[in-house]
Amino acid sequence: MKYPLIVHTDPGMDGFSAELPDFAGCFTAGATVEELASNAQEAVELWFDGEEDKAVPAPSSLDVVLASEEARGGVVIVVDVDLSFLDKKAVPVNITMPVYVRNTIDRAAKARGLTRSAFIVESALHAAGREARR
Repeated sequence: MKYPLIVHTDPGMDGFSAELPDFAGCFTAGATVEELASNAQEAVELWFDGEEDKAVPAPSSLDVVLASEEARGGVVIVVDVDLSFLDKKAVPVNITMPVYVRNTIDRAAKARGLTRSAFIVESALHAAGREARR
């Protein structure tokens, strides 16, 4: 979903700071505009962290954001925010692996009191530098 991002430069600061006005109190920063836009995704995920029941705000119109006090002295760009991280529905996935790998996974999962699927999900999230959300 496309959301406006209000970008500012601060004297004496390298890079940019930004606010996602549709997510109250959601700020980010980056050395470049590209990094800033990328960091907006992480900022939104952190905004929802632990409160996934929050309502997803509708994007504000650019006219409203451009006329806002927050946008004064800044630039407004539009960033694509992927909200799929909020979808917790489990879906089946078919993967192929050698038998010894499956057996290794099963032993490790059993030792931790997990199912094979839970172990694979937890391991994949850990490898991706993410935490499992339960």
